Amino acid sequence: MYPNSRVWSALKPVLPALGLLLACPPPVARAADEGPLSPTALVATKDGRSLFIACATGNRVLRFDIVENRVVATIPMTDPPLGLALAADGLQIFVTCAAPESKVCLVDVAKNQVTGSLPAGHTAMAPVASPDGKTLYVCNRFNDEVSFLDLGTKKERRRVKVQREPVAAALTADGRFLLVANHLPNSPADADNVAAVVSVLDTAEGKVVKELRLPNGSGSLQDLRVSPDGKFAVVTHILSRFHLPTTQLDRGWMNTNAKTIIDLARMEIVNTVLLDNVDSGAANPWGVAWSADSATVVVAHAGTHDLSVVDFAAVLTRLAKLPAKIEDSKVADYNAASRIQTDVPNDLAFLVSIRQRLKLPAGDRGPRAVAIIGTKAYVANYFSDTLAVVDWAAPYPEWVSIPLAPKPVMSLARQGEFYFNDAGICFQGWQSCASCHPGEARVDGLNWDLLNDGIGNPKNTKSMLLAHRTPPAMSMGVRDTGEMAVRAGLRHILFTVQPDEVAGSIDEYLRSLKPVPSPILSDSALKKAAARGKQVFVRAACATCHPPESLFTDQRPYDVGTRGKFDKAADLFHTPTLVELWRTAPYLHDGSALTLRDVFAAHNPDDRHGKTSNLSPEELDDLCAYMLSL
Repeated sequence: MYPNSRVWSALKPVLPALGLLLACPPPVARAADEGPLSPTALVATKDGRSLFIACATGNRVLRFDIVENRVVATIPMTDPPLGLALAADGLQIFVTCAAPESKVCLVDVAKNQVTGSLPAGHTAMAPVASPDGKTLYVCNRFNDEVSFLDLGTKKERRRVKVQREPVAAALTADGRFLLVANHLPNSPADADNVAAVVSVLDTAEGKVVKELRLPNGSGSLQDLRVSPDGKFAVVTHILSRFHLPTTQLDRGWMNTNAKTIIDLARMEIVNTVLLDNVDSGAANPWGVAWSADSATVVVAHAGTHDLSVVDFAAVLTRLAKLPAKIEDSKVADYNAASRIQTDVPNDLAFLVSIRQRLKLPAGDRGPRAVAIIGTKAYVANYFSDTLAVVDWAAPYPEWVSIPLAPKPVMSLARQGEFYFNDAGICFQGWQSCASCHPGEARVDGLNWDLLNDGIGNPKNTKSMLLAHRTPPAMSMGVRDTGEMAVRAGLRHILFTVQPDEVAGSIDEYLRSLKPVPSPILSDSALKKAAARGKQVFVRAACATCHPPESLFTDQRPYDVGTRGKFDKAADLFHTPTLVELWRTAPYLHDGSALTLRDVFAAHNPDDRHGKTSNLSPEELDDLCAYMLSL
C-alpha cells in the first residue's frame, strides 16, 4: 500500500534525518563532576567511516563512527588538544596538545592509542602532514613560529618565524608551500593600514617567501584550507571598520565577517567576500571545509551558530565578471553593489542566491570546526558538546544533533564564556564581545573610537584579563569598575539591553581568566636576561607605578608624555597592569608603539615613562625581557 500523498510529501524531506536520529545510540557515559568537552577540531579517516574529535577542555580525543552514529573510543590527552591531522598513509592521527612546552601525540588509528609524542613549542596547534609522510608542520602560536618536525627521527628539524600568533595552516597540493594564517595584525594600531597576513613558507628552503596582506582591518583569522583540486585556499577572518566611530552596527558599520580567497598558482589574493547578510551578521567565522569536487566551500559561524554553504564555482564566475576599473567607454551599472573588484569586500549582497545559510538546531552552540564527508557536513559545537550533521546538498537540508556526552551543566563562568562569544546578544548578530577581544578576551591589535569617552579619540583594545581586579576600566578610567564596563559594552558596543544575569555571568567568566605563562620562560637565554632585567626595572623606577605586589599597577592616572594627535591637553591615562604584557602589543593607549622597546626608545620623552635614557642597549634588552616575562 502506498502512503497518503500529502503525508509522503511532508515526510520525504526529513526521512534521512529521522533515520539517522533513530539509529543514534546514547552518548558515552561521563561522570557528573566532569567539565565540558569543548569539541574544537575534526579530522576524518581515509575510508570516511570515522571522525576524530579533539575536545579542548575535556583533554581527550573522541573517535566517532559515522555509520553507527556514536562515539566508539575515547583517547585521553595530558594537555588540551587543539589540532588534528591525518598522516599521509592514514595510519596515524597527529594531535597537538597545547602547553607552554607542547607536544604532538601520535595516535594509532587501528588501536585508538597514543604510541608516542614529538616536542613542540608554546601552544601548539594546526598540525599539517606532508604528502610524502616525512614532515609534520606545527603552528606554535605564542612563539610566532612554525615547527618542521621530522617524522623519521622524531626530532624538530627547524623553526620558522612568522608574523603573529599562527593558528591555522595548509599545504599546497605538491607540498611545496605551507600557507600559515596569523591570527592578529602585527603593526602599530594607529597606522592607516592594519591587517593580519597569511605567511607563505617554502618548505624546501624553510623560510617565509611571501606575505599575503589581507584587506585593511582584517584580523581574528581562524582557519585556512586548500581546495582538493589544489587551485585555491580560503581563510576565515573578521573585517573590522576600525576607522569609523562606533555609532551604529547596521550594515556592518563596525565589524563584518569574511572569507578571503587565495589563488595558489599565482600565490595572490583573489578577493575578500563578506559572509554577512544585509541585515543579519554572520559573526565570528571559524572552521572551513571543501567538498571533494572543490565546487562548494562551507564555513561555520561560531558567533551566530549557523553554517554558510557557498557555491564556490559561482563565486569565481561572479568575480571574473568584475573589471579592475570602469572603462571610460562603458556605462556603469549603478544598480549593482559591486561594480569593480575592489567593491566586493564591502558588498553585503555578493553571495545572494549562491549561498545557503543553515541555522544549527536550537541546542547546538559555538560551531568551531567542520568536516565534509560526501555531501554531509559534520560540525563540532564547542559550547554544547554536540556534533551536528546536515546533508547540505539535499533539497530540504535537515539537521541532526548528536550529543557527544550527557548534556553539560554550565557553570556560571562557562555561561559567561558562552555569552562573551555569542552574537545572539548583539543587534543583528554582527559581532560578539570576542570579535574585539579574541583569544579568551585578549586583544585584536586595533584602535577603536568607542562611545565610552566621546568621539574622535580612538583607543587601542585592552585585554580583559584582570580587568575586574585592576579598576578603573578603559585607558582613561571612564568606567569605575570592570562590572560597569561589561554593562556599558552590552549597551554601547553590542547595542542591546540584556538581563543582568547575562552581564553577571560575563563578569564571572572574566574573573576566571588566568594569565598564560610567557614564552620567554621557556627560553633559557631570555629567561636569564629577564632575571637581570628585574633589577633594571627597579633601578629605572618602573616599579613606582607598576608595583609587583599589586599586579604591576597602582591604578592611578598619569601624564607620561604619551598623548597623541587625537588626545586633549588635559587627558590622563591609567596605569595598566603589566601581567601578560608579552601578549598585548601594540602598546600605549593608542597602540602607537609596536614593540616594548619602541615604548622606551620613541615614546618616553624626558624619562617620564621610567628612567630609561641612561640605559645601555643591553640593559634595555634585559628590561624588555623582564617585562615581557610577566
